[in-house]
Amino acid sequence: MPINAVLFDLDDTLLWDERSIEEAFQYACEAAGDSIDPKELEIAVRREARSLYESYETFPFTKMIGINPFEALWANFSAGEQQEFRQLEQLAPGYRKESWRRGLASLGVDDEQLADTLASRFAAERRNRPYMYEETLQILDELKGKVKLLLLTNGCPALQQEKLDGVPDLIPYFDHIVISGSFGKGKPDKEIFQHALSLLDISPEQGMMVGDKLTTDILGGRTTGLTTVWINRTGKTPNPEIQPDYEIKHLSELLPLVQTL
Repeated sequence: MPINAVLFDLDDTLLWDERSIEEAFQYACEAAGDSIDPKELEIAVRREARSLYESYETFPFTKMIGINPFEALWANFSAGEQQEFRQLEQLAPGYRKESWRRGLASLGVDDEQLADTLASRFAAERRNRPYMYEETLQILDELKGKVKLLLLTNGCPALQQEKLDGVPDLIPYFDHIVISGSFGKGKPDKEIFQHALSLLDISPEQGMMVGDKLTTDILGGRTTGLTTVWINRTGKTPNPEIQPDYEIKHLSELLPLVQTL
């Protein structure tokens, strides 16, 4: 049965989110001053942010929806119907500052004002750095009109929409956009994939899931019966328990694959 629709992940599949986060950390940490090693500060803040994030009662919800601790360092959580989003909205300002305060403290720097400044700087730097991979629009151009296109992304509705608003050229390519925080469950849950298929009005055999994460995009796609394509740009180690149907290193490899299938 031919492929009639392609479902795309967003972060680190079409958007280069990892680069955005890395650069935001770089510039925020460099603003801490010459007496602080920026790389050591980044490592410390990442560690403290993850630990603090996992300590909140909202953590099971954010894990289910697919919101990571570094996204929460700049997210406002102003959208989403679930009450957990209202909790996160209240937690976020304190979480951002406390992550930086703890990171600085672990390096022997006790300065709450600096922590507040760096937390704001990180969020501003991340917002100013929406990157797409250079081939993203070209590949979508080639696919548009040949197959249906759906964007299937984990995350907070407000944050994912903000990411999309930062790259407005991307939105018109998609027939549908599904955000886990709006749906109520995230990848790899089978229900969000089935919801996407119902919007596209296709059977699983007619759909292809393209994403960079084995544990969400590929696992969920395989469980649902979709053809799965793992985009592995950085040479990540395969997981023998989660086998994609295809592995590619660049989105340019996708069009011939869709045409062949």
